[in-house]
Amino acid sequence: MTFPALLDSCTLFGTYLCDTLLRIAETEAFRPLWSTEILHELQRNVIKRGIPVAAIERRIQEMRRVFPDAEVAGYEPLIPSMTCHEKDRHVLAAAVRARAEVLVTFNVRDFPPSSTTAYDVQVVHTDDFLVDQLDLYPGAVTGTLRRQAADYKSPEMEPADLLTRLAAAGVPRFAAEARRHL
Repeated sequence: MTFPALLDSCTLFGTYLCDTLLRIAETEAFRPLWSTEILHELQRNVIKRGIPVAAIERRIQEMRRVFPDAEVAGYEPLIPSMTCHEKDRHVLAAAVRARAEVLVTFNVRDFPPSSTTAYDVQVVHTDDFLVDQLDLYPGAVTGTLRRQAADYKSPEMEPADLLTRLAAAGVPRFAAEARRHL
């Protein structure tokens, strides 16, 4: 069984980055997890950026279809006992409830070790997480990136174009390392 990784809403925000993470998860490199609250936060933030409601609803529906066991339930009673940043207590509570080994986020500082150590949850920056996936599964990750780029039709894209977009989305080390492998 693949290791469970809770994905914070910020990791799912950008379309290309979200697609990359979930395509890698489809290779069974890791098991993606999220909560209803994380998905609601994602939806709110994407809509604020001007993306049509129907587009984000389709995206979330597809995420739920492809990963039917990803949604964590029953974490709500744990929220008050979490000591991380107040706005992220629901995220840590979901990670704890799901027994996630890692919590993947861009907001690492919001989850100090004092708030996570007791639960044996490692908080990992999204860039570091993807570099680790590339190190562990270079063939699967580079194959995923090639297929992902080939699947885009508007605009058409080469893997190098995808990596440029991923670097801009906040994972520059991963993009640079992946470029060396392609």
